[in-house]
Amino acid sequence: MDSFDVVVIGSGPGGYVAAIRCAQLGMKTAIIEKYSVKGGTCLNVGCIPSKALLDSSHYYESAVKDFDEHGIDISGDVKVNIKNMMKRKSQVVEQTTKGIDFLMDKNNITSFEGVGSFKDKTHIEIKNDKETVEIEAKHSIIATGSKPSTLPFIEIDKERIITSTEILSLDEIPKHLVVIGGGVIGLELGQVYKRLGADVTVIEYMDRIIPTMDKAQSKELQKVLKKQKVKIKTSHKVKSVERKGDEVIIKADDKKGKEVEFKADYCLVSVGRKPYTEGLGLDNVGIETNDKGQIPVDGQRKTSVDNIYAIGDVVEGAMLAHKAEEEGSLVAEILAGQKPHIDYNLIPGVVYTWPEVASVGKTEEQLKEDKVEYKSGQFPMRALGRSRASGDIDGFVKILTDKETDEVLGVHMVGARAADLIAEAVTAMEFRASAEDIARMSHAHPTYAEAVKEAAMAATGDRAIHV
Repeated sequence: MDSFDVVVIGSGPGGYVAAIRCAQLGMKTAIIEKYSVKGGTCLNVGCIPSKALLDSSHYYESAVKDFDEHGIDISGDVKVNIKNMMKRKSQVVEQTTKGIDFLMDKNNITSFEGVGSFKDKTHIEIKNDKETVEIEAKHSIIATGSKPSTLPFIEIDKERIITSTEILSLDEIPKHLVVIGGGVIGLELGQVYKRLGADVTVIEYMDRIIPTMDKAQSKELQKVLKKQKVKIKTSHKVKSVERKGDEVIIKADDKKGKEVEFKADYCLVSVGRKPYTEGLGLDNVGIETNDKGQIPVDGQRKTSVDNIYAIGDVVEGAMLAHKAEEEGSLVAEILAGQKPHIDYNLIPGVVYTWPEVASVGKTEEQLKEDKVEYKSGQFPMRALGRSRASGDIDGFVKILTDKETDEVLGVHMVGARAADLIAEAVTAMEFRASAEDIARMSHAHPTYAEAVKEAAMAATGDRAIHV
């Protein structure tokens, strides 16, 4: 029987990063993946393929709507070749997942294919179609991720009533796509197909889209999406979804309680995700999940069993690939006797629509609820020379600071490359910077990042220059 210092179950961003970090720190490491391809949801049916389609659809939209303004004439019609677009997406995914195999080999990590299940706290059974093997683990890290949630009355048929997994591989452009759920995944994928020519309607139960982010971001993104002719129905409670042939009929109650009906050829159910722990054999080691299906852990991500840890989507907190990666490194370093830390308040959140939306720290609503006295500085993207040059003038950067100390408490932005810009805010907040600190830093001109500097200046004495 093979024996390892650490066995990681699951090869998504949390799992493979944990395995690499353990190997780097001198531990004999193995990783178990039930599928033939590593990378988990993120690399195969999540972050990576969705960004590939977002980029491809953005190129198409620019060719159709913007090239003429830039003095670029195209003879003939610009058409979508959905087959080739999906082919490119698959190539991007394949290149990325093969990179994980390379990293496993480079770091001398033993890979097992199959479902990993605990026999007891130090023995794991791995079963696939061909064989069953058993290995010994001094320590184990559960990183099995999550899968799409649905509503009790909705039957996902994976053909017309679909999740984020199936919509990434459609062989046609929907005529009318109804998206149930106005969160990150629904808005990103809704925008992909809107750009490609579909009519898109987003139905959201809450009173605003991206309801967990700052209200100003919700308002700005909704304004932009409506300008792009995406129909948004907030405060709508979906109560039935039925398929009749190639048509899907969605019924909901609006904010006044009146029943409304939507007809579509495809319905994307995007109401969140739930932890995936099926087949792990948790009962055999005495680990119980909570009412949300999550594995309870302590601050070190240790479960109720002293040598078994859990990270990523199967534990509490935001279901984000980069959060899982941080937790993977954290556990590896704890096992090596180090003293790492994660500040969960500084895990950024991003929506990869265009314009992009990004946040870190406290929202204005949270500060009000916590009765924290704060200052706010906001700067519009349209006031930047770089934004006018590229034509990306929607959005803003908002910085919230402590009224007394000027420490940055939250940064919220909507705009071109906000997903990249938010890293500056995370860095500043990790070092407990003040808005004055950011305002005194030189930012290259012309860049989108100048909006961060200007917002910091607005937060310290209302002294932004270019408004």
